[in-house]
Amino acid sequence: MIQAGTLDKKSIKRELLSGLTVALALVPEAIAFALVAGVDPLVGLYAAFIIGLITSAFGGRPGMISGATGALAVVLAELFHGHPETKEYLFLIVIMMGIFQMIFGFFKLGKLARLIPEPVMFGFVNGLAIVIFKAQFKSFEGMNGSQIGVMAVVIASVMAIIFFLPKITRAVPPALAAIVIASIAVIALKLDIPTVGSIAGGLPTFGLPALPSDSTLWPLLIKTAAIMAAVGLIESLMTLTLIDEITATRGKPNRESVAQGVANVLTGLFGGMGGCAMIGQSMINVDSGGRRRLSGVSASLFLLAFILFGSPVISQIPIAALIGVMFMVVIGTFEWETFNVLKKIPRSDAFVILVVTVVTVFTDLALAVFAGVIISALVFAWESAKKVSASVLVRADGAKEYDLHGSIFFASTTQFKAIFSVEQDPQEVYIDFLDARVHDHSAIVAIGNLTESYQKAGKRLHLLHLSEDCRLLLTNAADMIEVNMNEDPKYHVADDAIGG
Repeated sequence: MIQAGTLDKKSIKRELLSGLTVALALVPEAIAFALVAGVDPLVGLYAAFIIGLITSAFGGRPGMISGATGALAVVLAELFHGHPETKEYLFLIVIMMGIFQMIFGFFKLGKLARLIPEPVMFGFVNGLAIVIFKAQFKSFEGMNGSQIGVMAVVIASVMAIIFFLPKITRAVPPALAAIVIASIAVIALKLDIPTVGSIAGGLPTFGLPALPSDSTLWPLLIKTAAIMAAVGLIESLMTLTLIDEITATRGKPNRESVAQGVANVLTGLFGGMGGCAMIGQSMINVDSGGRRRLSGVSASLFLLAFILFGSPVISQIPIAALIGVMFMVVIGTFEWETFNVLKKIPRSDAFVILVVTVVTVFTDLALAVFAGVIISALVFAWESAKKVSASVLVRADGAKEYDLHGSIFFASTTQFKAIFSVEQDPQEVYIDFLDARVHDHSAIVAIGNLTESYQKAGKRLHLLHLSEDCRLLLTNAADMIEVNMNEDPKYHVADDAIGG
């Protein structure tokens, strides 16, 4: 469980300053992602405010920051590029996305995130770090050599401040101090480099989404909403797991899924583009000391204040300062230990890390995670299938006994069948499943086929320590088979209590 602790004056100050730092970093990313999706920048800012506020206040992972993200923006951009007529249904898509996420949480499927293998986590983190790194270079487009040089100096200075300031004092989040110092220096020296620009706007307003009159559009809109829901949940739950590891606490993925869904429904009703957890901003928050809900809530409120009142000040912040912050996030996010781990772990795990990293960089996060999980599952199945064996002994009465070891499932049924010699075995045969595990229907069918083979050979088979589902399937051969009433132990990999 997450340990909330008490909020004293020092903690409140740390949480608020961390929230301010996150809010400053949210501005350019929300604008950039809105532009990627081809919508007004305020649509991205409203999404960052609403989603960040709802998930921080009611979600399952205090300290995690949510808002408009690049992964979702890319999905929307592809839809609008291929089907421009769907652009007016953006808010409908976002609302349906939220409904899908709420259903996911209500059915307590968030626990599935706990089953993601560690190599997939490594690849996920490394891939996202590279994606964040690459995204920063878009800000250099259209610049001359002089501007690029000045930008590089500002970026290096910001990174140096973030690195060295904690060695001097921790009174102020280093990222916030770096942004303020860099902004003052750029303004004072009148350096000609890009700044955030105007973000002025009003409060988001309520409005029902437009509904398509053309019924043929509904399947496309629903499909896009489902894809966005999946991408958003995967990115959110993976980020939740990462923050869990960093803070040595446990979030509640089911609660987070519901909160993400509610937030996206409200976002669609109030003119936002939808969103999910943001690993970059979450890392900034955690590194700045944000651990509780206050940091995320304050970040959202600061962002709203920027939109309503603070545009003249925020507009002067140099983009280079924010790039410097994000570069430090990249350094902190990337699992540098990967280079040592790759030499020590099985080749299959190393392959999964590389695949997830590459697919994340060149396609999208959801596909990368699916690919990693599938490869890991196939490797596990293959390795487990090779470990089915049996100790064979002859009893004092001449009966033959097979003491099985390993997991019997779809991939190991061939190995399982090869163990037995039906024709050569004596009239009485015992098969003990005490040290074996029967996992799926394929295994049950294989056991059923084996009993039929012994039955046809006119031999009596005794099945010991077999599970209830197997015994029910084999009742048709009860006259030839003796089944022991002991059951296999039951194992629970992830239950609803863990899912939260």
